[in-house]
Amino acid sequence: MQVAIITLLTIVASGVGTLSGFGTSTVMVPLLSLFFPIQMTLLFVGIIHLFGNIWKMLLFYRGIRWRLLLYFGIPGVIFSFAGAQLTGVVNQTVLKQLLGVFLIIYPVTLLLKPSLKLKTSPGFTISTAILSGFIAGIIGVGGAIRSAALSAFNLHKTIYIFTNGAISLGVDITRVAVYVEQGTVLTETLLYGMVIYIPASFMGAYLAKRILRKIPQKRFRKIISLFLLLTGIYLLLSTVYP
Repeated sequence: MQVAIITLLTIVASGVGTLSGFGTSTVMVPLLSLFFPIQMTLLFVGIIHLFGNIWKMLLFYRGIRWRLLLYFGIPGVIFSFAGAQLTGVVNQTVLKQLLGVFLIIYPVTLLLKPSLKLKTSPGFTISTAILSGFIAGIIGVGGAIRSAALSAFNLHKTIYIFTNGAISLGVDITRVAVYVEQGTVLTETLLYGMVIYIPASFMGAYLAKRILRKIPQKRFRKIISLFLLLTGIYLLLSTVYP
């Protein structure tokens, strides 16, 4: 019964993560942490998240843009690690509240002004990557912030998903390695269940791709905006009801 529930959760979370470019952890961590220790949950979700990003890159390989990965990906990853060094220094609650407010105002603005778009020039791209990466490192909500930044460029959905997956993959590899190095291990149920959960994550990503084919480019950005809006509301509520 537990395997079936986790499998279904993995399919849904992977589908959401592929459609929006983020959200896999947001869906899985709160539910799985009710049944497993938090570190074990983070390791399991980290592995599923890692494979989810591999599926994004394989399924949306036509969206690869080397210049975008160079200008946005590398600075973003570097400054996310820099921001992570300040995690214990800044007030997490206040930052999450500010980010929550931003993730409510920003997508509403995009919905009201769909033509709003940042230039994809090297200067703008690198500056956006540095700012979003640094904030993501401090708060630990990398997916939502990165997606908000990428959506500002109004990229084609294939480019958006591939770029998000490629950048997130680098972060996930490091994150999973740290959990393992710290001695975190999975129960036999979770470990042996990977032969089911990993293919399930691919199924979720594949189903999401099928859905995305039917979504016009103009509506795709609206979908991202709605996911960002829900994330902003979630962040605000999580500070009020921790």
